[in-house]
Amino acid sequence: MFARLASCSPLPFRTRQSNVCPVYIRAFSQAKFVLPRSHGKSFAHRSELKQAKRVVVKLGSAVVTRGDECGLALGRLASIVEQVAMLQNQGREMMIVTSGAVAFGKQRLRHEILLSQSVRQALHSGQNQLKDMTVPVLEARACAAAGQSGLMALYEAMFTQYSICTAQILVTNLDFHDEQKRRNLNSTLHELLRMNIVPIINTNDAVVPPPVPNSDLQGVNVISIKDNDSLAARLAVEMKVDLLIALSDVQGLYDSPPGTDDAKLIDIFYPGDQQSITYGTKSRVGIGGMEAKVKAALWALQGGTSVIIANGTDPKVTGHVITDIVEGKKVGTFFSEVKPAGPTVEQQTEMARHAGRTLASLLPEQRGEIICCLAELLTEKKEEILNANRKDMELATTLGRLSQPLINRLSLSTAKLNSLAIGLRQLAVSSRNSVGRVLRRTRVANNLELEQITVPIGVLLVIFESRPDCLPQVSALAIASGNALLLKGGKEASNTNKILHQLTQEALSIHGVADAIQLVSTREEVEDLCRLDKMIDLIIPRGSSQLVREIQRAAKGIPVLGHSEGICHVYIDSDASIDKALDVVKDSKCDYPAACNAMETLLIHRDLLRTPVFDQIIDMLRTEQVKIHAGPRFASYLTFSPSEVKSLRTEYGDLECCIEVVDSMQEAVDHIHKYGSSHTDVIVTENEETAEQFLQQVDSACVFWNASSRFADGYRFGLGAEVGISTARIHARGPVGLEGLLTTKWVLRGEGHTVADFSEQGSMKYLHENIPVPQGSFN
Repeated sequence: MFARLASCSPLPFRTRQSNVCPVYIRAFSQAKFVLPRSHGKSFAHRSELKQAKRVVVKLGSAVVTRGDECGLALGRLASIVEQVAMLQNQGREMMIVTSGAVAFGKQRLRHEILLSQSVRQALHSGQNQLKDMTVPVLEARACAAAGQSGLMALYEAMFTQYSICTAQILVTNLDFHDEQKRRNLNSTLHELLRMNIVPIINTNDAVVPPPVPNSDLQGVNVISIKDNDSLAARLAVEMKVDLLIALSDVQGLYDSPPGTDDAKLIDIFYPGDQQSITYGTKSRVGIGGMEAKVKAALWALQGGTSVIIANGTDPKVTGHVITDIVEGKKVGTFFSEVKPAGPTVEQQTEMARHAGRTLASLLPEQRGEIICCLAELLTEKKEEILNANRKDMELATTLGRLSQPLINRLSLSTAKLNSLAIGLRQLAVSSRNSVGRVLRRTRVANNLELEQITVPIGVLLVIFESRPDCLPQVSALAIASGNALLLKGGKEASNTNKILHQLTQEALSIHGVADAIQLVSTREEVEDLCRLDKMIDLIIPRGSSQLVREIQRAAKGIPVLGHSEGICHVYIDSDASIDKALDVVKDSKCDYPAACNAMETLLIHRDLLRTPVFDQIIDMLRTEQVKIHAGPRFASYLTFSPSEVKSLRTEYGDLECCIEVVDSMQEAVDHIHKYGSSHTDVIVTENEETAEQFLQQVDSACVFWNASSRFADGYRFGLGAEVGISTARIHARGPVGLEGLLTTKWVLRGEGHTVADFSEQGSMKYLHENIPVPQGSFN
């Protein structure tokens, strides 16, 4: 039977003598066990789960069993075994509490009964034509007895592929009640773990009586072994386990039965929150239910073991659910005894969305007042801001974790704050032409008019590194566009971000919408935030190319607006003015080399080599202490050249740049398209025709003629501020200001019109006449 079953598995089973080490523990009574003194503290945050040394994985019946409840889900089990083996081979001590013996035995007995019936019928009738055969109802204890050996053989064969031995342990309630048996069980498990063996534990379903519902889980202080949930919890406390992962057929714990309209997955569950939960029915198989799981989880938590309840049946996550949990990712429901002082990020998002809708309904003048108030606060409170910034700078310098470009971005000054305030006041004026502006009006038919108007996008998530000045800029843009906003800043700027956010909320409070902008200060990982696709409408990353790429990978269900890199080029044409070339190159590279709009590659026309123009450019760069890397072609012209560049797609973010030689403007364009990032590219030339061809052909968000690449900025473009520069080709592109944070909706005004009125037999015809929109018209 096992050979036939094993042939269905995706694992390459080998025929070998089993290494299963069965340990049978018999029981004699059904007393309940009282929780002993706590052995330690559970982890307070998900990020600490990486430290878990000893882990119990509990596999519920719905996880182990096939959909027809007769047989095992082999592919799912193989994936779980692979993850457990991976963690075991990392040095962790893994234990499995498993269901499945009944289902395996049911499959096995059904097969044997049908085979036996077919043989008897053939002998009785003397022919092979069989009558309809029915299988009798199979008693669960008999199924468990028949299935247990096959279940363990399957586990052993799977773990053998990873050079891991397993041991079988069957227990009942009294194995934890009788002191001698408890010591024996404890000693056995510790010895198995010491020998790097994975214990596989199950209740001895062949001998235990069926449990009486709700008879032996009377709160978190008393627990008995009535199912594998309580077994796993009791085992976790007995063995001083760091983490218990309970896999079920739902994503985790919901505040109401899963599948109902308002059911919300609970990210973190705290003792005392039970009253806020409405439980549904238990799963299709098994004898537990979510209420039993929660009681068992709280019992284990009180005993010092962290608990996660998660989905072990979803094919999208089954292959990595266990490893994701141990890595601290936001999977399932995390049980914690430490309740944070502030709201969860989900609650923050809800608060922001609710207040954001009120913000969007304010008059444009009122949103402008909020922005002007913020600008005033930046000036009035500049000493407090700079003091907080100095703390961040001192800590960053002491720890030495940040590169010099990031430290430069972290630094604030009086000049920066003044520039910010000017930009915000500029934005306050333009905000009066934002939300509710009519873009288009059409008379569809008589007495039926259509308008297209601007509206906020919804909830924005802006993730930024090092640059605290980003916070008031983005906040002001969100206010002007009527969007709710979540801000996630780098911990290196935590003090500065905190004071800037406080000032932002102070400004918002003048019209009662302080909650519209939230600063995420919890230990949320970026990847976890990117999974809030039901709550967040747009993610805008402000930081390194690595950060942007990570967010683009993680945010599978949320649009991301940003640029991956800022590889900006300046091309010096053969007809360039030497004075303009020197000024543009110096400013583009040296004004603020850490900025994404700084020049990274200087392209020089071949005719300028060994001319005074070329010599003066090189001398200027050396004077400014710019480290020069030679492109392959430039290096070939020189006997003693600078270090040859490793890649022509490098964003240095410092006083470094690459120099390369091209034969023509067209070759410069081709180089930019091949190695650039579609951010900002510049031509320096006095030839108008050449310049216009460059401006038309270069496919970048910003293309300049005889001007520094550093002009690629929302404030310098007159946008007041920007949330970033987008190199995307859908939605906004280039510096993204107020307009880029708005979308549209269509409003139709009729008098009981129906589509049937416009059919061939209808009485009305479409007109589709455009109606002029007065300048500054608002709905």
